[in-house]
Amino acid sequence: MDLEPQLILVDASVLPSVFLKVLEAKKLVSKGIAKSSTEACRMVDISRSAFYKYKDSVFLYEEKQTKKTITLYLKLSDEPGVLSSVLSVFYRHQANVLTVNQNIPVDGAADVTVTMRVNEKRTSMAAFREDLRKIDGVVEFRRI
Repeated sequence: MDLEPQLILVDASVLPSVFLKVLEAKKLVSKGIAKSSTEACRMVDISRSAFYKYKDSVFLYEEKQTKKTITLYLKLSDEPGVLSSVLSVFYRHQANVLTVNQNIPVDGAADVTVTMRVNEKRTSMAAFREDLRKIDGVVEFRRI
């Protein structure tokens, strides 16, 4: 018997409903809708034993072809609202910001790195870059 985990891709419509309920319960707990796994199990109508049996083995598949993680380096002027304007561009282009790291400004500018997840089918990176160029206070930016 092979002890190494093997992953398979299966259409959810052919799976027993317990797997989908485990996924829903995990989401309820992670988003804080349910305060505990016990409460989440009650909400989706599965037993706690089924939840614990499958919770570490059932995951949603994420389309690797459409979602991409990108890190940008930006040099921003030390002025109120510049970082907020940059983050607004991310929002308009439906980028999911994962991390923001800003250094203390030196000589009137701060180095900022932002890691985000974008859906390349919905986001035009050329339009994204153009919108960043239009912001007063963005001294420079590049993908790292």
